[in-house]
Amino acid sequence: MDILQKIAALTHQFSEESQAFSQGTAPTEPFRLRWLGKKGLISEVFEEMKTVDVGVRPQAGKEINVLRQGIEGFLREAQQKEGERRIHAAIEARHVDPTLPVLPLTRGALHPVTRMRHQLIDVFQRYGFSVYEGPEIESDFYNFSALNMPEEHSARDMQDTFFVEGSHSLVLRTHTSNAQIHAMLQEKPPIRLISPGKVFRVDSDASHTPSFHQLECLVVDRKISMSHLKGMIDVFAQAILGPTTKTRFRPSYFPFVEPGAEMDVACTLCKGVGCQTCSHTGWLEIGGCGMVHPNVFEAVNYDSEEYTGFAFGFGIDRMAMLAYGLPDLRQLFEGDVALHRQFPLYTA
Repeated sequence: MDILQKIAALTHQFSEESQAFSQGTAPTEPFRLRWLGKKGLISEVFEEMKTVDVGVRPQAGKEINVLRQGIEGFLREAQQKEGERRIHAAIEARHVDPTLPVLPLTRGALHPVTRMRHQLIDVFQRYGFSVYEGPEIESDFYNFSALNMPEEHSARDMQDTFFVEGSHSLVLRTHTSNAQIHAMLQEKPPIRLISPGKVFRVDSDASHTPSFHQLECLVVDRKISMSHLKGMIDVFAQAILGPTTKTRFRPSYFPFVEPGAEMDVACTLCKGVGCQTCSHTGWLEIGGCGMVHPNVFEAVNYDSEEYTGFAFGFGIDRMAMLAYGLPDLRQLFEGDVALHRQFPLYTA
């Protein structure tokens, strides 16, 4: 039998064996070794090619290569089917549902600041406040001038400011008080709103961060007084920190209110005894407040003889720190997953 006849016989033999192999579930490796292994049938033919007549060799080489390529293609398909059978067998043996997520399900959690924001909004909405969103990049007019801080006013030194590059009039807002001006220019009294959001100042220590979150509260109507202001502060502080929470006012200066005061709450970490977080005073400042200054009403064309109002702003981050018993405000922004997992999704 010459080489061409042998190749033809092998081709026929492969056709029969491959058909029989396809109908079963035998492993592919023995089949591969029989045909394409170092001592396989195809390797034997290539060894014989060394002694084949030069005139026959090109034709024989072409035919044996065609046969080898056909075997390789058949094996690729057979190996793929074998892999699929193994996967299905493993799934059935382990009773695994392949539609389930690969990773184990974990309970979601809101960031503590986001959770506190939701809680605060819920408290104020119970008392009829609407939520107003103000811009974070603000003009000088809304952030300073309309709030009774004209250019060169010394009160601007109280707030180290991030200016937008290339501009002397656009800043990253230093407080959410800018929302007051936007709202009053768009609405007529009575007004009852809160504006939560992010603010920016050049400040960083255990109780301050360069970027933090505030909530602004504004009420404008006839016959609004300091007693309304104190009552609203007590309501939200006790709703968030507990019914026995104590608050106090300390006279202070803010250009957009008159009279003005600092809002303090009894330190929740030491229960008013004194600790490092409260500088051993037993109290923690949470924000500023007061009666809206007549100059602010003039800037938005409100009649200060007819209307009065109160405003206050405080740090949402600081409230979260107090409510959750954190000794350092910076813990909220360090991305510690272990810390955040302690706070489940908040439900009202």
